[in-house]
Order: sequence, then C-alpha cells, then structure tokens
Amino acid sequence: MRIAVLANAAGYYARDLSRAIVDRGHEPLILPFSGLVAREPHAALGIQPTSEEPARWLADVDAVLVRTMPPGSLEQVIFRMNALARLEAAGVIVVNSARAIESAVDKYLTTVRLREAGLPVPRTWVCETAEAALVALEEAGGDAVIKPLFGSEGRGILRVSDPELGLRVFRTLERIHAVIYLQEFIHHPGWDLRVMVLDGQVLGGMRRHATAGFRTNVSQGGRGEAVTVSDREAEWAIRAAAAVGARIAGVDLLTDETGQAFVIEVNGVPGWKAFGTATGIDVADRLIASVES
Repeated sequence: MRIAVLANAAGYYARDLSRAIVDRGHEPLILPFSGLVAREPHAALGIQPTSEEPARWLADVDAVLVRTMPPGSLEQVIFRMNALARLEAAGVIVVNSARAIESAVDKYLTTVRLREAGLPVPRTWVCETAEAALVALEEAGGDAVIKPLFGSEGRGILRVSDPELGLRVFRTLERIHAVIYLQEFIHHPGWDLRVMVLDGQVLGGMRRHATAGFRTNVSQGGRGEAVTVSDREAEWAIRAAAAVGARIAGVDLLTDETGQAFVIEVNGVPGWKAFGTATGIDVADRLIASVES
C-alpha cells in the first residue's frame, strides 16, 4: 500500500507514522497540507509543495492520514474539507473523514453532536457579541472557561470569573469577529481522562494531571499516567467518537468534585505521543493495521 500522511514532515507524528508504515511493509508519503491543489475537469487532487517540485497526485495512493489541520481562512478550511471529501468519493481511504474532522474541529458542532447522542456535556453558550457573552457568564454562575471555537492542546483557553475582565475579553473577541464559546467552569480534582478510541474500540486511557492552573493538557505541562478505563467511560468514549463519525479519536472526560462526569471534547486529529509514553501502546501501528483492514 501507498499511504500518504498530511503532516509537518519534521514533526513527531510524521516520523512515527512513517516508522509504522514501513514496519508493516508499506510505502509512506509525507506531504504538507498547505500544498493542496486541484485540477478540473480531470478530477485530480494532489500536493505541490513548491513550484520546482512536481505535484504528488493523491488518487495514486491507497490511503490518506490527516495528521494536521493548519490554521487558515474560512475559504481555505472549506476547500480542504471539500478536497478530502472528493478523495473519499474517488475511493481513497481518508482517516479521519472530512465529515468527522469538520464535526470534531468545531467545538460548537461537537457539543451539539454529543448532546444529540445523549452524552453529558457542561452547560455551554455560544454567541458573537460581548453583551450576550456577559449574560452567559452570569448564567454560568460567574465562573466560566472561554475556548477558541477551533483549537486544540489547551491553547487559547482562559478562565474568567470577573465580569469586568470578562467584558474586556469578550470585546476583544468581538472586534476580531470571533465566535465566543463559553462553558461553565467544572471544579475538578486536578485531572481529566483521555480515552483513545479506534474503530469503535477503546485502545486505552490516560489520566492527565494539571501541574499548574486548571488545564490538564500534557502539551501545557500536564502529567500523564496510564489508567484502566471503566465500562461507563469506555461506553461514553465510543459513543462520543461515533457521534462525530471519527475512526480514531481522543475523547476527554472530566469529573467534578461530586463525581458527576462530562464529555468535554472529541479530538478528531488526536495526539498520542504522551499517551503512548504513559500506556506503552503503539497507536501508529494500530492505526496502520486499521487502514490495512
């Protein structure tokens, strides 16, 4: 098989997936998402990194693994999603699918999908004006977490418990035409649970301990340890991945101080470096085995 990986060639995941692809007897092709090109009426999609390099046509590969979704304008993001959907329609295996990435990358859409699936989520408000956000902050009990609608690894997350500070934050977001995504702050015991799901099965779980502040993301200084996932946690994680249509997903669960649990995020392009270190599970190898099947 020829397996293309849309990723930063110098990054960890490009190297890890290349290793797994070669170990399983296949040919890896590491390509930058930013070089995406389409040619019609030939229904051709490919990657052209520079004008000096020839395009690599993705119709010639058996599978495409999406390992990054670079920041971009609305036009760029829509083009990327349409291009991935076009590849799927042409019979190329795409992991995760355009539909799954679209659902998982948008926190509002993820929250809606989780609620529709009957899963518990924190109380959430999404709006565009500072005035509406101030009302939401009050309804949240005056203590809320502001998250970028598109974002991962805990970047850009801010806890607001003061209306005056909140107004300044909301005004700034309003000026840059951002959507304000606000969730009630969940008082937790200092950790959350990341459950890795592949093809409707749980690979394992990692408890992420916050070492400073409230964010538990390992990329933000959190500490990971392997844990056994309970039956309920496994069920919720599998249902959450299915809700956004993801073959592979990192599902984050958070328990408050009373024991009430919530599904707080589904990552459709999940990192597994810390997860693999904590659990000893070779996620890259499992993912390539899944593509083979």
